Amino acid sequence: MTESLFPSRWPPKHPDRIQLYSLATPNGKKIAIALEELQLPYEAHRIDILAGDQHDPGFLKLNPNGKIPALIDPDGPGGEPLVLMESGAILLYLADKTGKLVPADPRLRWEVTQWLMFQMASVGPYFGQFGHFFKYARDKTSDDYALERYTKEAKRLLGVLDRRLAGRDYLVGGELSIADIATFPWVGGLEHYEARDALEVASFGNVGAWYDRCTSRPAAQRGAKVCGFD
Repeated sequence: MTESLFPSRWPPKHPDRIQLYSLATPNGKKIAIALEELQLPYEAHRIDILAGDQHDPGFLKLNPNGKIPALIDPDGPGGEPLVLMESGAILLYLADKTGKLVPADPRLRWEVTQWLMFQMASVGPYFGQFGHFFKYARDKTSDDYALERYTKEAKRLLGVLDRRLAGRDYLVGGELSIADIATFPWVGGLEHYEARDALEVASFGNVGAWYDRCTSRPAAQRGAKVCGFD
């Protein structure tokens, strides 16, 4: 039964809608922005990771890894409910469900998948580790090795993005895709780390123009506020 999937701590008001369990971190923003762009009806539940909500047994049934976001689609493939974790998998699912935010052309579709994997494997992990050592753990280590390593790698990844975006409005095919939605919230997260100067973000002009282009979209602005910290 669909009802048994819903964590009792976060009961749905609209059980027929997609249920999003998230927080407005870069990974969490991805899914809310995609849902807003796709205009899919959904209900959002705030999972306060700072208060340990991710360890709630009901949430762990959705995501055994104890990370946000997680999603329930009561009308999944074949009309059966589907529970998903991992933001990249959720983005691929939503794009497949709607036929939007991915190009119809198979070559461009694989390019989108490629840049989505680039975010999942590189931008997210390395930006996250940079932010940890730059903002949160500077007084917890005895040397600067980790900070120097992740600063260098974060700059390198910004350079990869900057070169890709030269002469392009978006990462693939001239239109917003799930690859953009996966990536630009992480660039915005550098502001949270107060790291723009340390990473010389202003020197990556193509990234800056693309970030402004993405965040100026009304759906992105709405999605960024979903399950906010305030």
